[in-house]
Amino acid sequence: MTFKKTKNIDTAFRHVRGFTMLLISLGAIVLGFTIYKSFSAVLALQERIYILADGKVLAANASLREDNILVEARDHVATFHQLFFTLDPDDKAIAENISRALYLADRSAHQAYDNLKEKGFYSGLIAGNVNQTLHIDSVVVNTEEYPFSFQCFASQQIVRPTSITTRSLTTAGALRTVSRSDNNPHGFLIERWTTLENRDLKTELRR
Repeated sequence: MTFKKTKNIDTAFRHVRGFTMLLISLGAIVLGFTIYKSFSAVLALQERIYILADGKVLAANASLREDNILVEARDHVATFHQLFFTLDPDDKAIAENISRALYLADRSAHQAYDNLKEKGFYSGLIAGNVNQTLHIDSVVVNTEEYPFSFQCFASQQIVRPTSITTRSLTTAGALRTVSRSDNNPHGFLIERWTTLENRDLKTELRR
């Protein structure tokens, strides 16, 4: 009888021990899963940035520069050309656009601006009440070699009091990476900028 009770106690002990081990294992699994989910949540938060726009906080996903380098390079080139070539017959508007454009390029763009200024190009726009707009057709950037070479293909529309002239514009240069700033959000600098073509396509008289 005593032997049977001892055997029952031993069996019960094994059952309790097995049940306890099962609970411990389940607890370890739950704890591991909780840690994993918490770690994933922290990583997700780190990949999210917040932008303050018009008094509102907007969420955005952060990404590596390499993921968007081609898009940013094209937009940098397009932005520079839009600012440099979109001009109104207003000295303050011209100065503002040119100033913003020159933050995006090196001395080659400064030299082009100085040459146009010396020739009286900007004063002629103001005196003749001429405004000039630019349409970007395409920007081709080669990211295989650094600095990145590019070509920009665009068309200009020059509106005078008596006529509208459409011009073809093709430029080329290279892109070097620099620190991002408020004046240069893409973090590129245009180098060795040159105009390959700038010719009249057509001129229409205004009615």
